[in-house]
Amino acid sequence: MVIPHRPPILKPEETYTFRRYFDLRFAPADILRELDATLTKTNINFPISNYEITRLADLKQRLEEAITRVSLTSEAARREVLIAPILLEVAHITQAIINIEYPIEVNQFLRGDLDYYLQSQHQILVVEAKQADLTRGFTQLAVELIAMDSWIESDEPILYGAVTTGDIWQFGSFQRGSRLVTQDLMLYRIPTDLQELMQILVSILKLSNSVENV
Repeated sequence: MVIPHRPPILKPEETYTFRRYFDLRFAPADILRELDATLTKTNINFPISNYEITRLADLKQRLEEAITRVSLTSEAARREVLIAPILLEVAHITQAIINIEYPIEVNQFLRGDLDYYLQSQHQILVVEAKQADLTRGFTQLAVELIAMDSWIESDEPILYGAVTTGDIWQFGSFQRGSRLVTQDLMLYRIPTDLQELMQILVSILKLSNSVENV
């Protein structure tokens, strides 16, 4: 008996933006397989940053107040009230440049705008999970990390990113040699886990060569 070949998810005659991957209903592992990458879910062991976050208490207070006073039902509200203040503080600590809606185009399957692309000694992508859907948002993040592998000139072995709904953050990585995407099992909640989240973001931008999966 001949087993028929499964039709491809990604149609060769079509173009796919990063945002379109969010809308695909297929399993993330199946989507990534068509981009010659594999997916694993495990803990990522991040080093603890030695950089002092001197304005952490003030940032936490501002986020707590915003959560109680602002209706966070829209994506614009979550971006402006929760995501932007955190990334601005990370940029202040690491002297990073924040690129917002940063356009890249690798090929017909890897093109679009990166929500947030931070560059310091190293770099990190941050994707806002549309419709507050963290699962499909991670698929979009994984595809963007794969695209960055072909876009940047850095020889770093691992690329890092995060997907966030504003109040919940999840990290991912892409091992460029083995083309392995890792979805971190930990979720970081704002404002409860703000200190841990900030330390990870700072350590990636300053120390990412020493971050390894476990």
